[in-house]
Amino acid sequence: MSFPFVQPYFGLGNSLQTAQAGGAGGGAVGGWVELGRTTLGSAGDNIDVSSLGDKRYYMVLTNSIASGGSTDVAMRLNTDTGSNYASRRSIDGAADETRTSDTLGIINHFENETCLGVHYLANVSSKEKLGVGNFALLGSAGAGNAPRRVENVGKWTNTSNAINAVNLFQNDSGSFDTGSECVVLGWDPADTHTTNFWEELASVTLGGDASEISSGTISAKKYLWVQVYFQSASTSNDVLVRFNNDTGSNYAHRHAINFGSDTTQTSGSSIKLIDRNAAADQGRYVNFFVVNNSATEKLLIAHGLEEETSGAGNPPTPNECVAKWANTSSQITEIDCFTESGNIRSGAELRVWGSD
Repeated sequence: MSFPFVQPYFGLGNSLQTAQAGGAGGGAVGGWVELGRTTLGSAGDNIDVSSLGDKRYYMVLTNSIASGGSTDVAMRLNTDTGSNYASRRSIDGAADETRTSDTLGIINHFENETCLGVHYLANVSSKEKLGVGNFALLGSAGAGNAPRRVENVGKWTNTSNAINAVNLFQNDSGSFDTGSECVVLGWDPADTHTTNFWEELASVTLGGDASEISSGTISAKKYLWVQVYFQSASTSNDVLVRFNNDTGSNYAHRHAINFGSDTTQTSGSSIKLIDRNAAADQGRYVNFFVVNNSATEKLLIAHGLEEETSGAGNPPTPNECVAKWANTSSQITEIDCFTESGNIRSGAELRVWGSD
């Protein structure tokens, strides 16, 4: 069973994905293009990305590194410091918190921790700007400590201007350390550029049942975007991932099923992307991002689902996960997805995109 991997190109087919990654097929249909980035050369309280082109959608990648005291992270747009934001968030799967008529921005997590953030903003100048995002927070260092997670939705109530600047800032006594970064990508239906930010690193389809689906060796990139779809040959099999063939107790994750309470696993030998007892031959799909710096623990944000019984009368089961690989000496150059036991069915697919 084939599955369409289309997100990096907003609904375009696989042939256009290949073209935008620089592969066979050529063409000039725009994907996500980098509009701007700021990487701190020294510690500071703000990471500003300005002079952004007017795009219909933005993807914002943040990698903030905490330094000294508390570093409460938030995001404003167009340098607007007025009470023009409202947001809703959940920390570690707990009950929602809301902020209204707020000055602290469209998204925030208020935690003194190094983090990976992936956020999407909808941008129509005459409409309130809507944002949705997720943070994976490092927690204490090492695989013996589970990461933390924040889910956030927000809006900027401006109805007269397009987004032209993103300001990531901290609102406490600490600062963002050297190397902290904000990257803003844009997508618009009118784009015809050939400079897509996301480069395809691996495209794998299993030709027969196998114990795992592997990317093989891929180029080392700072940001990774991974999608995997497969059916298991056995019942009650979770979806797991390892990096660089590391089978040691070097992984930790935090997980929620059906938007329920979080569970954690520390000092594990893999990351559990989908934690679900399911029948054989039911589809499992996961979409995840990784920040992949060689000298820091690798943080991951994943969303997945399990098909459940076929038919519209049976809803799928969602899974949310943040995780870390505690390696601090090398970058990810191989991604292996597998189940706890048994094989993955023929036709499974794994796609990996990356960028520096």
